Amino acid sequence: MDGMITLKDVCKTYCIGGDTVHALDHANMVIREGEFVSIIGPSGSGKSTMMNIIGCLDTADEGTYILDGISIEDGVTEYNTEEAAVFRRKQIGFIFQSFNLLPKLTAEENVELPLIYQKIPKSERKRCVKEALEKVELSHRMGHRPTELSGGQQQRVAIARALVTRPSLFLADEPTGNLDSSTG
Repeated sequence: MDGMITLKDVCKTYCIGGDTVHALDHANMVIREGEFVSIIGPSGSGKSTMMNIIGCLDTADEGTYILDGISIEDGVTEYNTEEAAVFRRKQIGFIFQSFNLLPKLTAEENVELPLIYQKIPKSERKRCVKEALEKVELSHRMGHRPTELSGGQQQRVAIARALVTRPSLFLADEPTGNLDSSTG
């Protein structure tokens, strides 16, 4: 069972009010480099929980998770918190259902943010941001803030932000949910 992502008997339980919710109950999965995988299921079936664990935004309660050869299990990782954050910034592109755009920043600034965290020089950042926004056909809206963009345009800015660092892994939570069918 070797892959870029390996989950073996991964469990995640939440206590909501007086109820126990088993978001993941002994989940198993192997994803190899280059594969495109969609996880589908009804609302509340654990899709977002799985994505958050895969993206190192959350930890499993039980089971084994191996990400690109690094073992992450039972909430203990070989990475310390800072190393995990650096890994996420460089290796994982997140596209969240809720966009997670900063409202006071323009589209250009929202897309540029991950490159600033990576300490990329300004001239290279500007070039990369322009390319990413061109890929999602929004270069003409670079100076607009999220409130000045439609839901579909905000989603495309979030996609450009995920693309801009050229990560080895993309994790998307309903990335085309706010896009029309031709744009999706």
